[in-house]
Amino acid sequence: MSENVVHLHKDTTPAQPVILTVVPDPEPAVPAESSVVAGPAVEAVDLPGNPLADWLTAPESPVLPVWARSRASVIANVRAFGRLTWWHTRYHGFRTPKYLVKTALLAARGFFRAAAGLWPTLSAQDHSATVKALRAQVKARPEDVDLAVRLQVAHYTRTQARRWRFGAAAAAVAAAALGVALAPPLLQAGMGAAVITPLAYLGRGKETRLLDQAAPPLKVDMSAQQLNEALRAAGLLKSGSGKDEKDLPKVLCTMGPVRDGRGWAVIFDLPRGGGKTASDVLAKREVIAQELGVDEIQVIMSRVRAAKGGNAGRVSMWVADDDPYLGPLNPSPLQKAEKFSIWDAVPFGQDARGNRVAVPVMWQSMFFGGLPRRGKTFSQRLLTAAGLLDAYVRHYVADGKGGADWMPMKAVAHRLVMGAEDDAIEALKAMLQELLAEMERRFALLRDLPTSVCPEGKLTPDIMVKYNLPVTFVTIDELQEYFTAMEREDREQVINDLCRIARRGPAAGFISNFASQRPDAESVPAKLREIITIRYSTQVVDRTSSDMVLGKGKAAQGADASVLSEDHKGVGVLVTGPASFVTVRADYLDGTGFAALCRKGRALREAAGQLTGDAAGDVTAAADAAGLTVPAIVSDALEVMRHSPRMFTTDLLAGLVNLDEDVYGDLNAERLASELETAGVKRTSKQVKISGANGAGYQRRDIEAAVPAEILLSTGR
Repeated sequence: MSENVVHLHKDTTPAQPVILTVVPDPEPAVPAESSVVAGPAVEAVDLPGNPLADWLTAPESPVLPVWARSRASVIANVRAFGRLTWWHTRYHGFRTPKYLVKTALLAARGFFRAAAGLWPTLSAQDHSATVKALRAQVKARPEDVDLAVRLQVAHYTRTQARRWRFGAAAAAVAAAALGVALAPPLLQAGMGAAVITPLAYLGRGKETRLLDQAAPPLKVDMSAQQLNEALRAAGLLKSGSGKDEKDLPKVLCTMGPVRDGRGWAVIFDLPRGGGKTASDVLAKREVIAQELGVDEIQVIMSRVRAAKGGNAGRVSMWVADDDPYLGPLNPSPLQKAEKFSIWDAVPFGQDARGNRVAVPVMWQSMFFGGLPRRGKTFSQRLLTAAGLLDAYVRHYVADGKGGADWMPMKAVAHRLVMGAEDDAIEALKAMLQELLAEMERRFALLRDLPTSVCPEGKLTPDIMVKYNLPVTFVTIDELQEYFTAMEREDREQVINDLCRIARRGPAAGFISNFASQRPDAESVPAKLREIITIRYSTQVVDRTSSDMVLGKGKAAQGADASVLSEDHKGVGVLVTGPASFVTVRADYLDGTGFAALCRKGRALREAAGQLTGDAAGDVTAAADAAGLTVPAIVSDALEVMRHSPRMFTTDLLAGLVNLDEDVYGDLNAERLASELETAGVKRTSKQVKISGANGAGYQRRDIEAAVPAEILLSTGR
């Protein structure tokens, strides 16, 4: 009979032993009369009558410690140890002169102690006691000759001992001094160290430290007792009401508390019988932080799920020494990248411990919210910026504010809508209709493809290239500006269109990236927010506002953006699932870096033949790409008039101020006309007619005529 196959099955019930299942070969190569009988699998379970139960029971705990379970973790710890060693080497190296002086002082003290200790021996004090006793006896009995002789002998013995002991000591010191004087310098240093080291050791005291304290005192300390007291104060453990401390319920720490980076880490289980769960602990984050003597931003807590060996009462907690979200900015790795695939997770930022956080955007829709000037738009741009480095990503962008944040997208965007004026709202509605038509066309194409090509009915990288169906990135910033400027019917229609794109679009390769300030029911309806899969919130005013962005009940679970302060720019709470969230310090990508990525994205699309729509016909973007200079006033005026063939002077001035108030804040009609004329703009008419009204204004074609002719030809104008 061939050897049986042994399988290891792990029971799903917690704290159960590993079960060995022995499965005989289906066709045993033994005679029928053999004592081995083929049959169903026999399970050796842990039963009271099983004599092998103790041998077959395997512990559930991992064999290796946490830091040694992966190659990356081992390498990280070795590097951390190397950095620590190098830091200590530099720290103590700079203090070497101080240590030498301190060593010399300790050696001097040690020499004094050694001399004081050796003096009784050198002075033969062991014989002095006998001499003193005999002298006292001679004084009492001077007639005793024998006693006088004994005194003389004792005195002689003491004198001789002193002579040879002092002589031996003097000879040893002289020989040592002569040896040091005649020895080579290196040997002199060694001999000096050999003498000074024991003397310095002898001269030390109980409070004396030769080396300075290298590591500063910990700002935050933690012990199991402190943790229990904090949880008890938060009402998560029974207080005991007069019971002895040893009888009080305590948490079971499965790890720690231990030092972990710049903080303390601990994983603990709540005791059974108390009726409290891990969710209750997360809801008491502020109270626990107060009891531990830290700010709640320093306390990072999460549940440990069953997939990672947890249960409903297991909590992972990390308490930082200080605010983990302050410090130098983290440059986005996208700035140095030449290409990027949008099918990969987008590098987004770092968590409190410095771990990288990446966001998978394929098949997702995203929503960003938060107070103004807290980095909301900068964070939103990171995900769109990743799509710039993929030539097979088509961008549709609308900015309700109409400022400079999204202006560089003119070099890449298939459609770009700026502002929330009437013409911009019409352009937004047309853009959404174009997206819906494209979405339906794609679904029709995907349905007709064979399952061997499209097995799941969704876009794939191969289908994207073969059928020229680039991933479509729909970015809309300041949604509330559009909704508040629209009539009721238009508003409802736009909301429904956005819901359709966010709900059905991902399967066709549509990625929604929306942003708004406090998204109440008036500015961003719940039916749009609730279908968004990924949410990110910078600082908000209260827990209610946080829940509006991140989802109802998230603050109670610990995902609360209201705990962030004004100093936490670019920091927000990222929710990626019903029970998955993390506070992230987003990577930094400023306007200049974003504009550079837009230029790089345009070059990639030109090389791949994917430059389409508004970007292909944009004269200023084409001039920038060609290295030609277009006067700023001409470029900005064309941006303001992007959706209008003609515009009144007052509206053009207002648009320029909104675009860059620092540059155009003091501009008036006369100065505008003068600067445009200086830039080469020749007006065919100073009056324009818009919606039946006549007034002073400009034609877009007159301003475009100031752009170099070769640029106009390259854009097909």
